[in-house]
Formats: sequence, structure tokens, C-alpha cells
Amino acid sequence: MRRLFAISGVTGMTGNELVRQILTEDSSDHILGFDNFFASSIDTVSDHIDDKRFEFFEYDINDKEQMQDFENRVKAVSDDYDEIIYINCAAVVHTEHFYEVYSTFETNVEGMNGFLQQAIRVGAQKYINCSTSEVYSMNSWNADGGVRESDFLTLATAEHSQRTSYAAGKLLTEFFMKDAVDKGKIKGCSIRFANVYSRDERFPKHIIPFIISSLRDNGKVVLLENSRKNCRTFLNNYDSCSAVLALASTDNALDGSVYNVATDEEVSIIELVRLCASKMGIEDPVIEFSGYRESDPERRLLSTEKIRSRTNWMPAVSLDKGLSECVANYLKK
Repeated sequence: MRRLFAISGVTGMTGNELVRQILTEDSSDHILGFDNFFASSIDTVSDHIDDKRFEFFEYDINDKEQMQDFENRVKAVSDDYDEIIYINCAAVVHTEHFYEVYSTFETNVEGMNGFLQQAIRVGAQKYINCSTSEVYSMNSWNADGGVRESDFLTLATAEHSQRTSYAAGKLLTEFFMKDAVDKGKIKGCSIRFANVYSRDERFPKHIIPFIISSLRDNGKVVLLENSRKNCRTFLNNYDSCSAVLALASTDNALDGSVYNVATDEEVSIIELVRLCASKMGIEDPVIEFSGYRESDPERRLLSTEKIRSRTNWMPAVSLDKGLSECVANYLKK
């Protein structure tokens, strides 16, 4: 079977790894992908930029003319493939942009829905919507093995934190996805990822590259006061992408519902600093605390029972291995 993948945010953390996992040596699949380099660069796909199976466009999901051109390109080649799969990886994800209501709405809500409607118009069979575990907000764990997709959500109020706009926007995309599937327009699902990290992140915005860069450049790490208690699980982008493809290949899982994708390796932020430091040859890292973030849950632990029961997916990259790769790559740069 020859598949055509249409991927937004293709040079971002999820998108660029999808390129590698789709275009294996013996693959006959093809990718049409675009990105506006908001938080990435063409370097992330340099290993496939000359691959004839990969066509890249510097497009913005919010630019209607560019999206029309992208749609036309998909239509022009659609008859050459047995299946068309849309994957929406475009997202305003960096922490400081959680508070930018209009930016998150435009890209995460309107952009996602526009890309979904495009997939339906071109006759795509499947659509994978990358959502976020931020939708769990303050109740993001329980004592029975992690919060489940069917659990009730408790979001913070607008007065408490504008950061909620990011979570609420992503939650709305899950309703778009379910509505399209329920009405028989397309098959698909939404994915709530845990904290995803990659050895190829360009900017030290997320916590792991921030820790490593801080230790390297300043000899210490300054964390938010929340970090005295906070614990998280961290998902390597190899595993997040393998989950996307596992779902895309499992038709009976594409029922419009939501899937948690995470690991079971919960770690405190303070211990995360110490783990990174030890891999950098630092025995007793200096940790300082300054500032506080509203609506920041102490724990975010997700149950992955649903995706494991419906697909053959399991995380393959341990935190120890993933951190070693990050440290080696960041220090090399």
C-alpha cells in the first residue's frame, strides 16, 4: 500500500521525527509537509530534504492562499496513492505563548479545523490530531495509575490563569475531530501527549533543554518555585511519533476519541536536574528558585491503558537513554 502523508508543522518536534519513521529505506510512502519555522528550522529534516519522497513548503497554516496551494498539491497527486493521511502537528506550544490567547486560538483552533476541513475536501481517509495533556489541568493524576481519557476535566478559570486558553483551545480541536468522525466524514482521533522532548530542539524553551543549557552556560539552574514539588513524565519524540503511526495504522482505533500517550517514568523536576547534571559530569548542581506559575499541577501522570489495548504501541526510549542523547547533542552544539 502506498500512502500519502500531509503533515503540518513538519520541521517541529513531532513532525521531523515522523519524516524519519515514515520514509524508511524500503518505504514507498510520500510526504507533503509544511512549516513556518515558528519554533524549528529546516535543519531538523536535513537528512531527508533531498529525498524525492519528501516535498517541503515554507507555509503557514494561518495563510489561506498557502493552504489553498497545499490543498491543490494534495489533490494533484491523490490518485497515485491508496490512502491519504493528514497529521496536524502545528501548534503554539512554548510556555510563554500559553498566555497569548489570540495566537493560540488562531493556530491551534482555527488552523487545526481548517486543516481538518481540507483533509475532508481532498478525500483523505484519516486525520490524526495532536492535542495535549494540558487539558487535564490541575487534576492530572490519580492514585489508580494515572488519569484516563474518560475522566472528567477540571480546567482553571480565566481569572486564575490565561494559560487555560491553550488547554481549552486544544480541547475544542478534540470536539472538531469527534464531530467529523461521528458524521462519517473521515476516520481519526486526537492524542494527548505527555511532556514531549527531543534531542533536536532548537531553542531552550522546554524544561530539559533549559536545564542542560543553564548548567552549560551558567553553572546553575534557576527553576520556578513550583518545581520544589512538581513531578512529570517525559516522552521522547521517537515514542510520540511511533504512537501517531500506530494509531494511523489501526483503523478500528480511529473512532474520533482521545488517546493518552506517555510513559510511566515519573520524575521530580529537581531529580531531573540532577540526572542531567550527572550526565554532564556535575556531581552537585546548583539549583535556585525564582517566580511562580499559576495553574501548574504538581503531578501529570497519564494512563496509557487505552492505546496499549487498541494498538501494539509501547514506549521504547527510557528517560535515561533519552537524556543521554539530549546531553550529547546539546553539548556538541
